[in-house]
Amino acid sequence: MPHARFDYRAITDRPDFDWPERRRLAVYIGLNLEHFDFGGGHGATLADGRREPDVLNYAWREYGNRVGAWRMLSMFESLGLPVGLIVNSSIVDHCPELVAAYRARLSTELIAHGRTNSESQNEFDEAGEAALIDESRTRLAEAFGETPQGWLGPWIAQSHVTPDLLAESGFAYHLDWCHDDQPTWMATRGGGRILSVPYPQEINDIPAIAAHHIDYREFAVRIIDQFDEMLEQSREQPLVMGIALHPYITGQPFRLRVLRQALAHVAAHRDAVWLTTPGAIARHYAARFAAD
Repeated sequence: MPHARFDYRAITDRPDFDWPERRRLAVYIGLNLEHFDFGGGHGATLADGRREPDVLNYAWREYGNRVGAWRMLSMFESLGLPVGLIVNSSIVDHCPELVAAYRARLSTELIAHGRTNSESQNEFDEAGEAALIDESRTRLAEAFGETPQGWLGPWIAQSHVTPDLLAESGFAYHLDWCHDDQPTWMATRGGGRILSVPYPQEINDIPAIAAHHIDYREFAVRIIDQFDEMLEQSREQPLVMGIALHPYITGQPFRLRVLRQALAHVAAHRDAVWLTTPGAIARHYAARFAAD
């Protein structure tokens, strides 16, 4: 059954354009700041088979908020890298000072990420999902004075009506689909539309390290190889490269060390690429293809 959100169009059969300052490759970091219920719900695991309360895995994830994200903040600051902050709204009650520190010290964008990653977005009926979306966006806006324009669903678990609900709630773009290296307009009900900005699943530490169990040094090499190859490919088409990180995984000291080396490689090419945020990518593309 087709989804009817967009038509097929090959990367080689699209209008050409440039990112700002005639750059051809846009690169962003999506840093997921997540909070989990104690004693229930979903979550990536360090060790499977635990019964609730799952102290081992809960504490492992909480390390990211207490330690890993702060070490990563220093790394991003030293490399001069902007960051898209993908934030569960329950962070507002748990550790708002973490988001405040990022926003004070870096060029950042606030991106809504549901209430908590202990729940999956498509577990709800339409009314419940709409309430989840509105609550997440409103809570973040009230706490931090910035209304998120972008969305990444908890567990990237869209329902059949998620794009419609996001557009109706006022979101300009979402990151849930990983089907392309350029933004894609998606149709929504009532004749509307919402922009899909590419979000990575291969260059994403949860699938790579927590699910596929690749060596952490290979993940760093993946970032470098992805960047170098996409930089070459962008001579033919303008592209988007995302790097998705979670502080409880790549904020661990041994992984952080090689991650810093990979991101330093990217940062060293700042004169050739556009180091940016997903929202800036969405705004540039929407302005360029407003009538597409």
